[in-house]
Amino acid sequence: MAELTYERKLHVRYDVDVFVVGGGPAGCAAAIAAARQGAKVFLAEREGCLGGLGTAGMVPAYMTYGDGEHILSAGIGQEIRERMWKIGQYEENGIAGTTGIRVEALKRTYDEMLSEAGAEFMLDTQMTDVVLDGEKIDYCVMSAKSGMYAVKAKIYIDCTGDGDLCAWAGVPFQKGDENGQTMPATLCSLWSGIDFDKRTIRDDSRVQEAYDDGVFSKLDLHLSGFWQVARHVGGGNIGHVWGVDGTDERTLTPALVEGRKMFDEYQTYYRKYIPGFENVEMVSTANMMGIRESRRIQGEYTLNLEDFKARASFPDEIGRYCYPVDIHPSDNSPEAMAVFRKFFEGLRYKKGESYGVPYRMIVPVGVDNLLMAGRCVSTDRYLQASMRVMPGCYITGQAAGVAAAQCAKTGKAPREADVHEIQRVLKEMGQYLPNYKE
Repeated sequence: MAELTYERKLHVRYDVDVFVVGGGPAGCAAAIAAARQGAKVFLAEREGCLGGLGTAGMVPAYMTYGDGEHILSAGIGQEIRERMWKIGQYEENGIAGTTGIRVEALKRTYDEMLSEAGAEFMLDTQMTDVVLDGEKIDYCVMSAKSGMYAVKAKIYIDCTGDGDLCAWAGVPFQKGDENGQTMPATLCSLWSGIDFDKRTIRDDSRVQEAYDDGVFSKLDLHLSGFWQVARHVGGGNIGHVWGVDGTDERTLTPALVEGRKMFDEYQTYYRKYIPGFENVEMVSTANMMGIRESRRIQGEYTLNLEDFKARASFPDEIGRYCYPVDIHPSDNSPEAMAVFRKFFEGLRYKKGESYGVPYRMIVPVGVDNLLMAGRCVSTDRYLQASMRVMPGCYITGQAAGVAAAQCAKTGKAPREADVHEIQRVLKEMGQYLPNYKE
């Protein structure tokens, strides 16, 4: 492969206290939290809207917000959900329950909450490089329609989902299982013409029958299904694409093509086999591939399966969480489906149970002015499968924002931060911290 050297001068367009790379749920929570603490904040997002997989990715529903007794994704996470309910006019739109996501309402929620907090943000803006000065990030190189420019900050927060900023800064990471294989991806979608009152069976209950009838070209027994997002509109988390590396466009591109192609089969399946879906029609597919698993960045502590089993508590807790170990099948075989059921059904909590989320897991090793939040935080593969969902991202994002604001003010590295003070601020913001003592 040919190589060349490219060099040019860049303007430093932003010089801030805190720079957040990525405007998904973790990034938005981080930016809001840091700005509310008085920090000068800039956030860059590559898509045309804030929200990541919950908006551009059309993930149709929130996963577990609480343990049945306590709201665990409290503070900013709960504020976001409640404002989305209000903007989306949930009762007027006939949405059953409160887990469904109205995409346009969630986009506006993020726009409004970042603006009100005083956090500046830019869309359609991509990070293209990271430049180090010793063990600190000196600046990030950005690319946008107006051209390339640099951003300098006292503290940087990686909320890219894939850990791009950390990885490009040289922080060690792991990806996938022992063979590097990651969970399958899903292209989420929006559908109309559904009568949810007539849905009397599980969405996956007749998949094998439909496959035997020749409806599906390949058997995929794990069908998460539809969530209601308006009166007769459903968001589909349906269909798996295997062999996707979320950090490589050379696998993402064919995955998006395959994801769009498979919906003809799913439309036939739902119309023929699932009551209430006789008139279902495809409206749109997402702009982003739904990536469940990519890099796990090495932090000062790695949250692990034994912590989940032990319902662990930590002195540096920034929250607690409880979502099951949700590792989707590694392929479409019955054996892989059996492994999935073993984990998802066996590694789940009873009402009121949760595990601690330690501050150390959002502090990457090796770089002095860097934090991380969201799917890429320091876990083993099992706990990434629990922490990766949006409420979990709000928990780590909110804490990263508070910590970044403190470090920008004091001049300390994140690993030297006053964790007790971070906990105090989080408690004031409404975070559930039962082990915090003043």
